[in-house]
Amino acid sequence: MANDPIAQILVSIDQAYDRHSWHGTNLRGSLRGVTAEEASWRPAPGRHNIWELVVHCAYWKYSARRQMLGEPKGAFPYPGSDFFERPDPASAETAERAWVADLEVLASMHKSLRSAIAGLSPEELAGPSRGRKGRQMFDIAVGVAAHDLYHAGQIQLLKRLRE
Repeated sequence: MANDPIAQILVSIDQAYDRHSWHGTNLRGSLRGVTAEEASWRPAPGRHNIWELVVHCAYWKYSARRQMLGEPKGAFPYPGSDFFERPDPASAETAERAWVADLEVLASMHKSLRSAIAGLSPEELAGPSRGRKGRQMFDIAVGVAAHDLYHAGQIQLLKRLRE
């Protein structure tokens, strides 16, 4: 693995998302046991909740893949970009189903991005993205790991604030 940059990137994004690592809680770990009610709590009006951070992370995994591969917009499950207001379910049962569905979107976007990175050659990884000009594939891939960990920390903080 020491000479395989693709394997190194995959380890980094996996550790930031759902694999054991030295740094502590990753994104999926920060969500373990969180209910829809907990995920929808806001620390103050106009502030994001855990649920919105989850869909935001899913969106940026989708966006990173799209930028890297030069894919057209439109494959993300929800209209819009960046932050998506959550939740708006009518009942606790509906909310829990919607929360689980959004966690599945996050997992799906991670799997899709991971697959895209795994399909790159080391030369492609070292080169420019096929989408946004001025972005390097490597920088986008590394940025995904940093993004997941940044929001994992926010989620941990929101859980503590709610207590």
